[in-house]
Amino acid sequence: MQFVEANGAKIPAIGLGTWELRGRTCARLVEQALRLGYRHIDTAQIYENEREVGDGLRASKVKRDEIFVTTKVWTTHFAPNDLERSTRESLTKLRLTEVDLLLLHWPNPQVPLAETLGALAHVRKLGMARHIGVSNFTVALIEEAVAACPEPLACDQVEYHPYLDQTKVREACARQGMAVVAYSPIAKGRIKNDQTLARIGQGHGKSAAQVCLRWLIQQNVSAIPRTSRIERLSENIDIFDFVLSDEEMIEISGMANAKGRLTDFGFAPKWD
Repeated sequence: MQFVEANGAKIPAIGLGTWELRGRTCARLVEQALRLGYRHIDTAQIYENEREVGDGLRASKVKRDEIFVTTKVWTTHFAPNDLERSTRESLTKLRLTEVDLLLLHWPNPQVPLAETLGALAHVRKLGMARHIGVSNFTVALIEEAVAACPEPLACDQVEYHPYLDQTKVREACARQGMAVVAYSPIAKGRIKNDQTLARIGQGHGKSAAQVCLRWLIQQNVSAIPRTSRIERLSENIDIFDFVLSDEEMIEISGMANAKGRLTDFGFAPKWD
């Protein structure tokens, strides 16, 4: 397994995203993923599956110190006391003493960012999270967060795939020593039918999805594809035995377009 290193954190390059996975299916996929060699599992308070993720972690019999577990604090828990309380609840559901990475899920302009980050740093000092970071933060918010946070931030978790240009966010993270973690890395399945990726994949004996994930990790980005199918799990992790050429990397990067963003809500920040 390759790792992305950032401000002291070693984040496995490929992980399992668990958004929309529920109940026994969720626990089974987490267990299966870990048995296949995944070492990064991503969940969140709002996914309402932290308990099942914890079940999967235990069922896998993989040693705790070998697994990198991420969860995310929902925006309604950004007031300092609330952030600490909700993190304790997450740990109780996961049945863990600490997570490896605790993220602010989305920016919340209703609560001063410095207060939320102070609480996030405090939770880390208390030993509930080994590393802390943010998600869905823009360049301006990354800079504000780094300036306001008493502890180093490990990453910004954002939507990133070939249809969405994230150069500005990647450069902002690089300036701060932060990693980029890509959610929806295969554009919610849309890249499966992409002719360009399929053609590049043929040359390597790989699928369009594998080319897409390889493109991300060659940029030193960690990707957390979500799937509900066991056979896809092995496909998504089987990307460490080939290398895309510089020309292929450039061609894939050229696929980005203005309508590429797939995750956008009314409460989202003004994107870069």
